Parts: sequence; C-alpha cells; structure tokens
Amino acid sequence: MNAIFTTLPRPFDVTELFPQLAPLARTATRLHPRPGSPTVHDSSVGGPLLWPADEPWPYCEEPHDRRAALRINSPDDIRLQRRVLAAAAERLHLDPEAPEWTPEEQETLELIRAGRPWFDGPIPLVPVAQLYARDIPFPCPPDADLLQVLWCPFDHEMAHPKTALFWRSSATVTDDLDAPPEPPIVQDGWYLPEPCLFSPEQVTEFPNPMELDKEIRDQLDDRSRWETIDPAQYNAYAYDPGELYLNNLCTAPGWKTGGWTRWSPTDPVDRACPECGTEAVPLLTIASSEWDGGSATWIAEEDRPTLGPPSLGARDGNFTLIDITGGNNLQLHVCPSSPYHPHFELLQ
Repeated sequence: MNAIFTTLPRPFDVTELFPQLAPLARTATRLHPRPGSPTVHDSSVGGPLLWPADEPWPYCEEPHDRRAALRINSPDDIRLQRRVLAAAAERLHLDPEAPEWTPEEQETLELIRAGRPWFDGPIPLVPVAQLYARDIPFPCPPDADLLQVLWCPFDHEMAHPKTALFWRSSATVTDDLDAPPEPPIVQDGWYLPEPCLFSPEQVTEFPNPMELDKEIRDQLDDRSRWETIDPAQYNAYAYDPGELYLNNLCTAPGWKTGGWTRWSPTDPVDRACPECGTEAVPLLTIASSEWDGGSATWIAEEDRPTLGPPSLGARDGNFTLIDITGGNNLQLHVCPSSPYHPHFELLQ
C-alpha cells in the first residue's frame, strides 16, 4: 500500500435534507492510485501480476484496426517518452529559463514520433489492475482472494480497450511468471498504465439522480429544500441545485470499487447478468482522472495545492496516465450471484 489519502467530509449530510436517501447509501472504496514500484504481492495499477508460471499468458486474437491511430509505438517507446517529458518538466520547474528540450531529448522524441511498423498477429494483454481482497473490499468469489484485470491495448467494438478478468487464490501460486510477454505495439500511450500503488479509503455514495424516482429528483431540484445549508456551499449551484447533489454528494470520481454506477453521458441502462439475469453490481471503475472541474470537493486533502512541485499527474488527477475516450470512465460490473459469470463494461 501507498501513503494515506483522505477525502474531506461531504459539505453536509444530505440525508438530513432528504431522509429517503438514507437506505440507499452504499460504501465505495476509493483506490487513490499513485505512482510507485509495485511487486506481484501488491494491489496495483499497471504493476506485475502474481501469474502462475505454468499458466499461458492471455492474448487478443481479434483483428485490430491499423487506421485507429496516426502513430503506433511500443510499450518501451511510451515509457521512454514519459521519462523524457518528466525530466523536461522538472528542469523547467527548477529553472524557467532552461531550454524546453536538450538536443538528446529532441532526438529521442523525434525517433518516438516516427512510430513503429504495424504488427499483424495476436496481441498479449496488458496488466491493468491487481486487487488483493486483504487490501481492498470488492465482490469476490469464495474460492478466490485475488482479482487481475488485463486488457487489449487497442480499441474494439465499443471504442475502448476490451478487458479480461481473472480470479484466483493467491496461495495456490507457488511459482510466478517473472517475464510475461508484452505487446509489440499499442494503439495509444493512454492504454499503457503507469505503475501505481493503491491507498484504499472507504466513502459513502448515493445513487445518481437518474436512478432515483421522480419524487426525489423533483425535491433535489427544488431550491427551497436547500435553503437551510451554508450559502457558501449553495450559491454556486443556486441556478441548478441538482448539480450540487450530482457533483458533491452522490458518487465519488476516480478509481474505486463498489458503490453506485456513475451515469454520464448516457442514461441508466439494463445491467442484467447475461447468464442468469441478476442485476450486476459495480466491481471496479477504471477512471481517466481522480477529479475534474466539477468534483473539486472530492480532491483528497493530501492532493490540495502545496508550495512544492506537483507530483506526476497531480495537476489533473491523472496519475495512472490512462485515458478512456477523452476523459471518461470504464466501469466493470459483475454478477453478485457469481463473479465467474461474464462481466460487462459501461463507458461513462
């Protein structure tokens, strides 16, 4: 685990204004991913997986569109580019008059921009996340304590990477794979996660307004219902008090397990398990950022501005360097009757 991150208390207790919400409260676990050096024994983003040495590594056998990106690179290209950009940013922070690029950096970036030749063939999946049940609460089958999420680093039918879930008992892995295969190319650097460690924190969530009945939605939009709260919390939303609930009180942004589904830009859709019909529940949210312009109250206390230089991703909350279709979330849902039933993905 990484350092401790603390979400500030909500501006006020929304259930005091709207008691009907109290029985709808759910616990979500914010994961607060931050750059680190995870091992196979850590819960992580983009870190090494506790993968059995005698189990074949998964590949994507589906066709991939060579026109999906103007340029393709290898994972090593992307890692090198990130190191160059980080070094340049640090140099300019220390000396604003320093050159933007050194000649060596410029040459390196030009080589990376030239791209790689196309590869026709099966693509090894990329590790996205590894979650140990000892660290993080999530819907887990009784015979497993470890969830591993991988994806193909190319867009598929729904214009985002296609995920694969693997459940296992960590105690059964006595000999782990020390050098898993990497894809020769990836569609975009946003599909190669920066290795991060988690700092889990539990928070309370309530349903998105679109999942509430009309009576409660109307009450949320009724300005008179909000008059008892601190005007400083309300004034910015006086034209649309429902936005106060949406941005600050219902669902936390960022990487998380559990909680409620975040709906935007689409309306709620059917989440029935394709195998048994049970309504699926949120398992893991793979987020493009930990916060945005509308969710500033969710910024962890430790991430608020300081006098020192911001850490990687701190300016926009994108510590994992993943981006889903321009800032969206990929929410994985599983069947509560059996996580082994097919999972499905919601792009929101």
